[in-house]
Amino acid sequence: MVALLGPDGAGKSTALRLLAGVLRADSGRATVDGLDVARQAEAARARLGYVPQRFSLYGDLTALENLRFLADVRGLAGVAWRERAEAMLRFVGLEAFGHRRAQALSGGMRQKLALAAALIHQPRVLLLDEPTGGVDPLARQSFWKLLTRLLRQEVAILVSTPYLDEAERCHRVAFLHRGRLLVQGTPDELRRPLADRMIEVRGGAPDRRLEVTQDLGGVEERQIFGATLRLRVAAGRVHEVVAEVARRAAAYGATDVAVRLVPPSLEDVFHYLLAAEPLPRAA
Repeated sequence: MVALLGPDGAGKSTALRLLAGVLRADSGRATVDGLDVARQAEAARARLGYVPQRFSLYGDLTALENLRFLADVRGLAGVAWRERAEAMLRFVGLEAFGHRRAQALSGGMRQKLALAAALIHQPRVLLLDEPTGGVDPLARQSFWKLLTRLLRQEVAILVSTPYLDEAERCHRVAFLHRGRLLVQGTPDELRRPLADRMIEVRGGAPDRRLEVTQDLGGVEERQIFGATLRLRVAAGRVHEVVAEVARRAAAYGATDVAVRLVPPSLEDVFHYLLAAEPLPRAA
């Protein structure tokens, strides 16, 4: 499973739509399972399932009717479509809602129905565009359990997500920015350049935390995370910075301010990559 990360407008949805054959590339080529999506469109579509960011099934049709329609499009007929449709409803936990109209389903249920629809023809590759956006935490957890089960069935999954905790569950992560792939690797590989470079300051009043870290040499970035302040420090200077923050806190009488070295998160990597990108030149 591979996660696509990037800020809004980075090109995540465009990349998925190109791979799904919804958009045609102006240049270059896109392949799915070794098939060119433009030159071998029919064969490529047969091997992939696609769940777009917006719910695209028919709201006035029932869950089962939506699956029947898509089964017909995919060439499943007779008994085969119903067996497959009912199996997919069971897989996503909607077997009791087959005769409910799609528009009457909750947000989480609609996303599960969209997943069932994308799997109706047993694809080898699954493309998901922010599939858990706007659903509650329990629905998100339930959806990701389904993806884990699909991995055991050897379905390859490419998923864009705004949630970094979801990206942590993936085998590999790819960061996009302004339509370019900045870096890709396992979560551990991506965090490695920031090892021994992240400091967390907590305790005390927010303005005190900012005060004891103001104009510190070696600090490349400060980010506020709730009741904590995270500092990204230049390589090799972390112990110097930790000691200086502790010295300032003691000098200011801020005995409740604590500072410690912490492991980097994917969110730290996200900020690091964007900070390293040059701004576009003015026209």
